[in-house]
Amino acid sequence: MAVTGKPLAATAGAMTFSRGGNAVDAACAMLAATSTMWDTLGWGGETQALIYNPNTGEVKGINALGVAPTGATVEYFREQGMVYPPEYGPLAAVTPGTPGGLMVMLAEYGQLSLAEVLAPAMQMADGYPIEKAQADNMERRRDVIAQWSYSKAVFLPHLDEDDGERRAAPAAGENFRQADLLATLQKLVDTEKSALASGKNRKQAIYAAYDRFYRGDIAAEIVRSSKEYGGLITMEDLDNWQVHIEEPVTTNYKGVDVYKLTTWVQGPVMLQALNILEEIDLQGLGYNSARYIHTLYQAMNLAFADRDFYYGDPLHTTRRTRRWVAFQEIRGRKKKADQSAAKQPRYAAR
Repeated sequence: MAVTGKPLAATAGAMTFSRGGNAVDAACAMLAATSTMWDTLGWGGETQALIYNPNTGEVKGINALGVAPTGATVEYFREQGMVYPPEYGPLAAVTPGTPGGLMVMLAEYGQLSLAEVLAPAMQMADGYPIEKAQADNMERRRDVIAQWSYSKAVFLPHLDEDDGERRAAPAAGENFRQADLLATLQKLVDTEKSALASGKNRKQAIYAAYDRFYRGDIAAEIVRSSKEYGGLITMEDLDNWQVHIEEPVTTNYKGVDVYKLTTWVQGPVMLQALNILEEIDLQGLGYNSARYIHTLYQAMNLAFADRDFYYGDPLHTTRRTRRWVAFQEIRGRKKKADQSAAKQPRYAAR
């Protein structure tokens, strides 16, 4: 079963299964397709995943979090007269994590080739009938997009500088084509093909494509175009960035093992909340009753408070975040949630 929020991307996953791919192959195909649709996900964004290996019973986390370039220091932004980095544009950009995360997942846990997995996304980059929601999203953001020539050319093909009332973005159902993205994906596929022809195995060939993206001509173009508009990403930033395969954090809630990524996201919040709630009789409180909702709220409130104080990049913090997931450390928090819930009067629904 292939499940995602975008029908076309789900179709890409289903097609991948029909080619003999496993769940990771399908996930990579769906990630590539969704990133091609100019949606919440994007090729310049970042990727996170939990992967279960049914043969070993292990769960692994994929950390393909983009990081700020080395030049993006506090001092730099203060010198530019900024209190915070901008929300949009090259100075807001981090190292693109999605391509690397996809290729590492595929190389380590998939079965198909990069060419097979990217095929649906490449077909879409060559043109697909764009959804109304995304077309209208581009139109709403036209003033932001128009600041950068490369984005303007792709996402605002009908822009008329002399007519601000005319629609600039594609219309719903219009064939939306991304030629430069297609060319980039084709370079990755060509690199894999050349590596296979030279005698490299499947995994080595995928990593050859990875190297071209982060260390070759694709990386050089990312750096060039970023610098053209004042960006800070360097070849060294791209070369030094890496995908981390890590151990997730886990807890057992009423006999069910639950896994989440660690503190570079807020995943452990859920585990801590579950541990707080472990011995509370939620069913006895009545589903969606005032006491039920209040108890859940207090558990989440306590867990999020610890997130704000303790969480951070595990590569750059020494705070012992894992201990906040352990059941033994949660009992005091549970007691607080119990006491808070006990103080609440029973409310009758109106």
